[in-house]
Amino acid sequence: MADETQPGESGEEAAPGGQQVTLNVLAQYIKDLSFESPNAPKSLQPDKNQQPRLEVSVNVQASGSGEDLYEVVLSLEARAQTDEAIVYNIELLYGGMFRIKGAGQEILQPILFIDCPAILFPFARRVMADTSRDGGFPPLLLDPIDFRTLYRRNLENAQKEAGGSQKN
Repeated sequence: MADETQPGESGEEAAPGGQQVTLNVLAQYIKDLSFESPNAPKSLQPDKNQQPRLEVSVNVQASGSGEDLYEVVLSLEARAQTDEAIVYNIELLYGGMFRIKGAGQEILQPILFIDCPAILFPFARRVMADTSRDGGFPPLLLDPIDFRTLYRRNLENAQKEAGGSQKN
């Protein structure tokens, strides 16, 4: 019985036409990291009357940087705030260099915006948790992100915008 693998699990997948696709992680790195707690030390004292609201945003950017080489950058921002003030703000750009061979244009974009960020996310999640903890707060444990659903939603929104702009 043959093992079935999903894209990104083994680093290889079959492309349309039978060509083998390989995905290699060459490097992972923090491109930019910012932590702000503008009201410390007051914000470090727990307020029993109000829990901070947490807003998290996620973005993925990808660019080619040579033959079969691609940089994917996962952008995460987390802002905790109360009605009175910002508790903390963390901004992280976490990048990875990937070598992707044998991928046609029809599957390259999904690999870059689904598989590559899924590989990067656990490491970026740990950086966010360590940063909030090192800032004096409980570790920020981000929920897993379904990059496939995020990609599809962004693709649908882009198609709607393109359709709307062509009607004008």
